[in-house]
Amino acid sequence: MLLKGDTDTSVLDRLQRSAFDYFVDFANPRTGLIADTSLPGAPSSIAATGFGLSCYPIGVERSWISRTQAAERTVTLLRFLAESNQSRDKDATGYKGLYYHFLDMETGKRTWRCELSLIDSALLLAGVLTAAAYFAEENPVENEIRSLAAMLYARANWAWALDEADALSLGWKPRSGFLPYRWEGYSEAIILYVLALASPSYPVPAESYKAFTGKFDWMMAGEQPYLYAGPLFIHLFSHGWIDFRGICDEAIAEKDSDYFENTRRAIAVQREYAIKNPGGFTGYGPDLWGLTACDGPERSRKLLDGRRQQFAGYAARGAPFGPDDGTVAPWASLACIAFEPRLAMSAVRHILCTYPNVLTDGRFLGSFNPSIRGETEEGWLNDRSVGLDQGILVMMIENSRSGLIWELMRHTPVIRRGLKRAGFSGGWL
Repeated sequence: MLLKGDTDTSVLDRLQRSAFDYFVDFANPRTGLIADTSLPGAPSSIAATGFGLSCYPIGVERSWISRTQAAERTVTLLRFLAESNQSRDKDATGYKGLYYHFLDMETGKRTWRCELSLIDSALLLAGVLTAAAYFAEENPVENEIRSLAAMLYARANWAWALDEADALSLGWKPRSGFLPYRWEGYSEAIILYVLALASPSYPVPAESYKAFTGKFDWMMAGEQPYLYAGPLFIHLFSHGWIDFRGICDEAIAEKDSDYFENTRRAIAVQREYAIKNPGGFTGYGPDLWGLTACDGPERSRKLLDGRRQQFAGYAARGAPFGPDDGTVAPWASLACIAFEPRLAMSAVRHILCTYPNVLTDGRFLGSFNPSIRGETEEGWLNDRSVGLDQGILVMMIENSRSGLIWELMRHTPVIRRGLKRAGFSGGWL
């Protein structure tokens, strides 16, 4: 909720701190792994763990955690990853230097028969590299962080994951092999390709990135072209680490744009869609938008206006082509603050005033649907906070405020090398 006299700064302080605390409250002290969600018994998400590694430096700079505490949390996790089972065993932590999507919080073993995930491994290793860039002091713990980070990144076998094709596979399972899908077309996978291209041990060729961009889907946002991707998170995740302002690859340069500007256009599409509200959902408007991948209601339900709506639980909701069932991620508009600060703050103030119960322990729950009758204005309300949501929120607020993560990554040789191999040039490169 908003407090009397709240300034934009005080709102950001409170929400960013609460989101950061997720990575303190839901980390296993022995393994360092971060829980996927706040639900009791949730497994670790390796992507959320990568976000956590990236958030610890922010916590130090904001005086929410001491440098010593953050370094100890980081080295605990990196030691665990370094020593974990990397094999074809169905219960291993990973294989070929890559990691299963979900791991048991206590043992680090694969859970839910999940896939060895390329994108989630990339998000984890992006966090590993962030830690190495930040913890640069000459002392035993920070020296060990940098050494372990270099080893973990170097052993990731991205080339194996091409599986004799141009584009990277989405993932692999120990019994059935590679998944029948590839990272082709605009998505959150730019960070994946940057890391894979830059590998000192198992790099993918430049043709791999061209296979990715060769399937881009362009559409118009008003009179401007933009890369279409419905869920908002796709337009945010790689930006958590990479400052795309003024740097261009061949695909985006042809449209006289860059990926930062592309996200601004995607935000405009989301807001325009919410204002038009073709589905007639409750609450949609210029200050309630943020359609993205999230949990939602299940089964068919009656809406406030009497219509019956079919729900499918978790879905990659998006605009303008859907799917859309009135379910909104309350954190998503604020995560856009680095791109559209005025619009993001207007949206978060509206949400906190109108739907205060989207916060639990001061942090955003994953989603809500005000079109469904409920005990409060929020209607249907998710019962969990999600590590990925909290991580991108902490990082994008900080990039907006100080540019900390962007600055660290601009000076990281891996990121610079990967971007250049992908054909990026201009700006800070």
